[in-house]
Amino acid sequence: MAKHSDTSWKQDHPSTLFSNSVQRADRAVKQAMSHPQEIAVEHAFNSIEHAENALLNAVEHNEHLDTVEQNRELLEQAKQQLNEVKKIVEEQ
Repeated sequence: MAKHSDTSWKQDHPSTLFSNSVQRADRAVKQAMSHPQEIAVEHAFNSIEHAENALLNAVEHNEHLDTVEQNRELLEQAKQQLNEVKKIVEEQ
């Protein structure tokens, strides 16, 4: 059986892409929380935007709705945390 040289099908699967995007966004927000700098906040916002796009794609494809809903909740939590960090950075 041939190996996939680029990416596996799981990485392109809408619910997996969304899950991975939420994890990246969560890490970016945690980075911004521990180092509240404008560039870290901007990177976190970009990661969240990417995760939101992946969410729309997963919903559009009627992916594993329980998993999508769990990740949606994590994404909302990350957005709230990022907004708190943004306030701190703006006050500096």
